Amino acid sequence: MTATGGPPVLVTGATGRIGRAVVDLLTDAGVPVRALVRRPGAATDLPGTVETVTGDLTEPGSLDPALRAVDTVLLVWTAPLRTAAAVVDRLAAEPRRVVYLSAPHRTPHPFFQQPNPMAARHAEIERLIAAAGLDSTIVRPGMFASNALHWWSAAVRGDGVVRWPYGTAETAPVDDRDVAAVIARTLRADGDAAGDHVLTGPESLTQAEQVRLLGDALGRRLTFEELPPDEFRRQAPEDARPAVDMLLAAWNAATGRPAYVTSTVADLLGRPARTFRQWAVDHATSFTGAPPPR
Repeated sequence: MTATGGPPVLVTGATGRIGRAVVDLLTDAGVPVRALVRRPGAATDLPGTVETVTGDLTEPGSLDPALRAVDTVLLVWTAPLRTAAAVVDRLAAEPRRVVYLSAPHRTPHPFFQQPNPMAARHAEIERLIAAAGLDSTIVRPGMFASNALHWWSAAVRGDGVVRWPYGTAETAPVDDRDVAAVIARTLRADGDAAGDHVLTGPESLTQAEQVRLLGDALGRRLTFEELPPDEFRRQAPEDARPAVDMLLAAWNAATGRPAYVTSTVADLLGRPARTFRQWAVDHATSFTGAPPPR
């Protein structure tokens, strides 16, 4: 492992749900962190030891100050692809290593093999990173456990009936904290955590089972009610239709077979991956407070 001190690690997406947790883990370990923010003053809740630099992935030239004297970068891509080649060129000119937060689009399981514009974007950025000759680590989390909060909290706060399609579709939700811990480890490692890592939770669960476990954590009975896919699609906001279509295709393809499960979290962290039950217990109060942002 790298020693504390030394060049800072540049974290893009530092205010997102994964990037923010990575920042905390690195600073707790004494690793200097530089956070890329799009707007001055946008990261007021970051630890005081974190250096913030303004820059935007859609304007590659704006990244130069952030990349100066940096050896390692966490790249979280949320921008259009049109500037990706120019950004990767800048990464290749300055840092030695990139940890890229991607998705399991190469995984031979039907859940991850459905048409998905986001997967195509990830694949192109990975191609650019490889072509640039960068020393890279690719981190590929599957379904996030925290999706339950965004998808089902309104129903939990309401009548306790989760109306959702494909209740028998199985996934292996991975705890966001485990994803952040793996990324922080790879950012600190001197090559021993390099490679291509698919991250999942430790068990395959149907969506209906996940709702039941969430109810257990909350100490109340939740009911899963099967919702026809076409009705689910009609209820979705117009701008969410592409993501909804992708999810429906993935759940349909996953029905009737166990989820893809890896031991990568445990292998890299030296401890068991957190279960969905544990995630639900730890986040129970999030289902009873203010609704999460859409």
